[in-house]
Amino acid sequence: MSISVGVDLHKTQFTVFARVGDGIFGKYVTTEDGYQEFLAQVRAWRSEGQSVRVGVESTGNTRYFKNRMEREGIEVRVINTLKFKVVNESVKKTDRHDAATIAEFLEKDMLPESRLCSEASEQLRRLLKVRTTLVQTTVTVKNQIHGLLTELGMQDSRASLQSKRGRQKILDTLAGAANGLVVQPLFETIERLEENVKIVERELAALTEKDRTVELLRTIPGCGPVTAWTIRAFTDDIRRFESFKKYSSFAGLVPWVQCSNDTEHYGRITKRGPEELRTALVQLVLGIRRSKQTLSWRLMERYAIMKREKGTGRTIVATARKLSRIIWCMLTADEPFDPSLMIDVRLNQKADSMRAALRITA
Repeated sequence: MSISVGVDLHKTQFTVFARVGDGIFGKYVTTEDGYQEFLAQVRAWRSEGQSVRVGVESTGNTRYFKNRMEREGIEVRVINTLKFKVVNESVKKTDRHDAATIAEFLEKDMLPESRLCSEASEQLRRLLKVRTTLVQTTVTVKNQIHGLLTELGMQDSRASLQSKRGRQKILDTLAGAANGLVVQPLFETIERLEENVKIVERELAALTEKDRTVELLRTIPGCGPVTAWTIRAFTDDIRRFESFKKYSSFAGLVPWVQCSNDTEHYGRITKRGPEELRTALVQLVLGIRRSKQTLSWRLMERYAIMKREKGTGRTIVATARKLSRIIWCMLTADEPFDPSLMIDVRLNQKADSMRAALRITA
C-alpha cells in the first residue's frame, strides 16, 4: 500500500496531510527537529509495510526539502504551479486544505510535475544573481554621482565614471571643495563593487572551465562569457526539451495562442520561464548585430527587413526566438556554431557549382 502525503511548504513551517483512513494532519517547523519529527512518522508507516510518496509545491526551499526527503528514500514530486491552479484559485485557502488537495491529486497521479535543475546549474544561478545585484548597485551609485555633478554645474559623460582615470579627474576638479568629500566615498564604493564583480566572474569562469555547453555557446559570434554562463545555467540539460519549440516556449519567447472554432488569436510573447534566459537571448541578438562578420547572414538580413516593418522591439524578440532554435540544434547535436549555414543557400550552391567546374577543367 502506498500513502500519498501532501505538503504545504513555507519558510518557517510545513503542513502535511496523509491519505490514511480519514486523513492525518500534521504541522512541523522547518528545522532539523521538525524534519526528524516528520520522518519519524514516515518510518512508522514504513514499518507497517507501507510506502510513502510526497507532493510539494515549488517554492524557495523546495530543493532543500526534496533533498532532505530523498536522503531517506522518500519519493518526492515537485508541483508545476503554473499548471496546477486548484490550490492557487481555491476559494478556501488554508494550509490544511492545500495540503489535502495536493495529497488527493497525488493519489490519483494527476499532479503536473516541475523539474528542478541540477546542483551545478543552481550554483551558477546563485552566482549570476549575486553578479546582477552588484552590477545594479554600481549603476545606482553612478547615477547618484551624475546627479551630484549636475547640481554642481559640471559637464560629465557616462564614460567619465567607467575608469579610475576618469573618476580621478573628477576628484582633482573638486579638490579642496566640500563636495569632493561627498563624491569620494561613492567612488570608493564603485571600486569595491567592481572588484567583487571580478571575483564572482572568476568563480563563474572556474566552474564552467570545462563545460561543453559554454564552449559551444562561445563559438557564436557576439556571445560573451556572461551570456554563455546565463544560457548554460538556465537551460540546464538541453535533452529535457524534445524539440526547439519546447525550448523556445520554456524561454517565454512564443506568442499566446487562443484558438476556438474558426477564431484564432495570437498575442504577445508569454514571458513564461526564466526571465534571465530570455534576457540573455536578447543580449545575444544585440551582440550578433555588433559583429561585422554577421552582415551577410540570412538571419541579419531578415532582421533588417523585419525592423522596417515591425519595429526594433518585435524584431529583436523574433530573432531571439530564432536563436533559441539554433542553440537547441547546436547543443542537441553537440556541434559548434557553423557560420556557413547562415549564408544564403543559393550562394552555397553557386560556390559548389564553381568548384565542380574547376575540377572538371583541371
